[in-house]
Amino acid sequence: MQNPIIPVNPVFYKENERHELDYKAIALFVATGFFLDRDTFWKDLKVVPPATTYSLNENDEISVEEPYFNWYYKPRDISFDDAVEEFSNLLESITAEQTNGKNVILPLSGGLDSRSQALALKAIGHPNVASYSYKFAHSFDETGFGKKIAKECGFPFKELEIPRGYLWNRIDELAQINNCYSDFTHPRQMAVIDEISELGNLFYLGHWGDVLFDDMNIKDDASEPEQLEYLKKKILKKGGLELASELWHAWKLEGGFIEYLDSRLLKLLRNINIENANARIRAFKSLYWAPRWTSVNLAVFSSRHPIVLPYYDNRMCEFICTVPEKYLAGRKIQIEYIKRRSPDVAAIKWQDFDPCNLYSYQSFSHPKYWPYRAARKTSRILKKKIKGQSLVQRNWENQFLGRNNAAELEKHLFKKASFSDLVPPHVTKQFYQNFQKKNQVYYSHTVSMLLTLSLFSEKN
Repeated sequence: MQNPIIPVNPVFYKENERHELDYKAIALFVATGFFLDRDTFWKDLKVVPPATTYSLNENDEISVEEPYFNWYYKPRDISFDDAVEEFSNLLESITAEQTNGKNVILPLSGGLDSRSQALALKAIGHPNVASYSYKFAHSFDETGFGKKIAKECGFPFKELEIPRGYLWNRIDELAQINNCYSDFTHPRQMAVIDEISELGNLFYLGHWGDVLFDDMNIKDDASEPEQLEYLKKKILKKGGLELASELWHAWKLEGGFIEYLDSRLLKLLRNINIENANARIRAFKSLYWAPRWTSVNLAVFSSRHPIVLPYYDNRMCEFICTVPEKYLAGRKIQIEYIKRRSPDVAAIKWQDFDPCNLYSYQSFSHPKYWPYRAARKTSRILKKKIKGQSLVQRNWENQFLGRNNAAELEKHLFKKASFSDLVPPHVTKQFYQNFQKKNQVYYSHTVSMLLTLSLFSEKN
């Protein structure tokens, strides 16, 4: 069998090891939010790497393992127009193949990936597309962008709201779906999965387009130490290093966590034979971040209907390896594709650069937009002071803030005997107090990971 270049579903296999927890792997999970490379919670359970031809025997051990693709960077001597045309043909042909004969469910945001997908579906004349977008209760109306795109494309559109504290009624189901291989505050779609599943029978998802079709914001000739530091800044979550180091000490593991982290990252980075730093970092993310973090929560969608992802397609990955970095930087190819397919869709505000669109986003910092941005900030402040409402802008705010949320959270953190066996109670108490009294933004990830480990310990 062949594991895709970017796998959607993990393939687990057994190794001849004792069935016991892999505390080093769990420490990395705590620090970054995803398991690295082949790691799992257990020493005797591993994950088949991407782009591998493999075979499992009757004991679920690997009997054959051979890579069939290695990420590379061989830019062709092509014009920007040719690159855009090739991308257009590739995206639309993949879309036609993936969605043929299906009633498509399309998530729509104000970003470039879903906007490109909407226009690809329109370009091929797909007859059955339903779209949706959602927002947090007491937050910005993020659905407005998607609604306008859907109108221009002629797609039905559904607006949904993520209620405060929805997680606690769905957390057991979510733990079963993702097997605790991701924290529980990111997959907002869990709150509305039943409603959106009624819109069709195939989810058409745009994950990973933002990584493939952009530069990594690092110098092309960055040194290996610079690349390592860049990776650590990208994958280490706020507070994650602190919690992982504390657990490393509590579990009495040899050496230090930072040294272990550096050695693991360097080994994986050196296995990628690419000189250009941007292309090398993109390959690293696609090998280790996409399948072990992004793909994990795709299981929420696939728990209801089949899913397809054009940016995960092997052909899209192979195409990226041949495109000059200067064409990928700044999302140029996707932006040009949207402009060519629909100037009206390109003229809709880009969520990341609101109030600018795809024609004006480069002027986002211009003084003429300052009054608009100041008015939005003033509105947030007034709403908080006058109505006593804080805008929910981040997933953890929706789940951890407020009396009811705190009661549910504390039940999982402090009243589960199995969790105390995994994480010493004094560590849990320390980081929960840091979240409550020191810095909620900085320590929100650590609380989320402690919650995840609590569910894991309860289920296992």
